[in-house]
Amino acid sequence: MSFQNLSDLGEHVVAKLDPDVSGFEIQHGQLIVRARRGAIEKILTFLRDDSNCRFQQLVDVTAVDYPEREERFEVIYQMLSLTNNQRIRIKVLTDEECPVPSVSGLFPSAIWHEREVWDMYGVFFAGNPDLRRILTDYGFEGHPLRKDFPLTGYVEVRYDDGQKRVVYEPVQLTQDFRTFDFLSPWEGMTRQLPGDEKAETEGGN
Repeated sequence: MSFQNLSDLGEHVVAKLDPDVSGFEIQHGQLIVRARRGAIEKILTFLRDDSNCRFQQLVDVTAVDYPEREERFEVIYQMLSLTNNQRIRIKVLTDEECPVPSVSGLFPSAIWHEREVWDMYGVFFAGNPDLRRILTDYGFEGHPLRKDFPLTGYVEVRYDDGQKRVVYEPVQLTQDFRTFDFLSPWEGMTRQLPGDEKAETEGGN
């Protein structure tokens, strides 16, 4: 049996995994389960193997940074059930020091996903067999998707064909000052678009 109603599925997951999950919510048509960090392997195993869930595909692992929180990082697991045509999102909290158990033993694709989260946010995944940077250059310092990561003061690496060697250059990520009026495209448009004059003529007849 599968749950067609997301609320029923959420209640099933909470009932089976209590106290490792603290609850669920539905946002934008997607089920979100808040889970205990240390139990993430147990939770994903249940979601994969339970006959009512069958979330057998780990689509993505990512994170969001909230620097004002004590546990500033939300690590987010996106899972898909092709059998039931459903998705689920699991969120766990952590900080800069506490490791999150790797789920690479359950889903080999998690090795690369966790490497990206480590590279971009600095979240450590205990048990990942190949936890190293995957997007930034070798020798890079810091984690560029943290909200407090500075836009200047770092270097980038590139191969200079003229010098026939790898060179380090300062990164300049200056941003132009911009203002936003937050109007819709219809409210914000002040000039007449080609063809509008025909509508005005027809309306006047």
